[in-house]
Amino acid sequence: MAILIALIPAVAWGSIGLLSGKLGGNAYQQTLGMTIGALVFGIGTFLFLHPVLDAKTMIVGIISGLFWSVGQGQQFQSMQAMGVSKTVPMSTGMQLVVNTLAGALLFHEWKTTHDFIFGIFALVILIAGATLTSMKDPKSNLAAKEDTQLARGFRALLISTAGYGGYTIIVNWAHVGATAIVFPQAIGMFIGALVFAFFGIGKAVYSKKTVLNISTGLLWGLGNLFMLISMSDIGLAISYSLSQCGIIISTIGSIFLLGERKTKKEMVFVTIGCLLVIVGGVTLGMMK
Repeated sequence: MAILIALIPAVAWGSIGLLSGKLGGNAYQQTLGMTIGALVFGIGTFLFLHPVLDAKTMIVGIISGLFWSVGQGQQFQSMQAMGVSKTVPMSTGMQLVVNTLAGALLFHEWKTTHDFIFGIFALVILIAGATLTSMKDPKSNLAAKEDTQLARGFRALLISTAGYGGYTIIVNWAHVGATAIVFPQAIGMFIGALVFAFFGIGKAVYSKKTVLNISTGLLWGLGNLFMLISMSDIGLAISYSLSQCGIIISTIGSIFLLGERKTKKEMVFVTIGCLLVIVGGVTLGMMK
């Protein structure tokens, strides 16, 4: 049951890039709309579950939410530079390295030689799978055009990874309740998105596209709640890695739903990469 709970964020988060891609809007509109949705979900969680909020939970939650807003905002920037099918696998690999190693080394979730052997094996497979899904066929007509955006997209991903790392690591470090942290976390996300949107003034941040993207925030909130529950049950290293298996949904979906073109060779890379991600995720699940 714990593994099934840990896979709910994979389905929810793996669908976000597809939904935001269909809804449209620039990175500022997508981030602000998403955080409004997450705030609505956070308020609903607070009203229905009645968690106890203390000063520590509020502070940690807001800081975590601020980190998240940096991570998500920069990921949207990268998606617009490189596309969903390239951004998400690269982002997944980078996040897996940061969060899995943090869980293993900072929080001592890997205790035995067996844990380290299987954990590193699974991590290598996951990263290899993520890398394969983003590989390009040099003969593709789109390769040269995409390479011009790679540097800008990769810079955004570095900042995004730092933000996402802070978002999960601080919550795990503070040992706060999974349901209690959701509301203050959403407040921090919204504040961060407002600051982010400030730089988008003149780019129609407050528009219909922003309102439409509220639905992505509700989807994210669902995944986040189960991610926090899973993190308290099976640890950061395993729960976060399993949550990133949503790469399969986002990568395949971006090709068939968003129309991101792939050559036959690239489709082979994507297929093998997704299979490796599944194997890596299953291996991590077996560790518990």
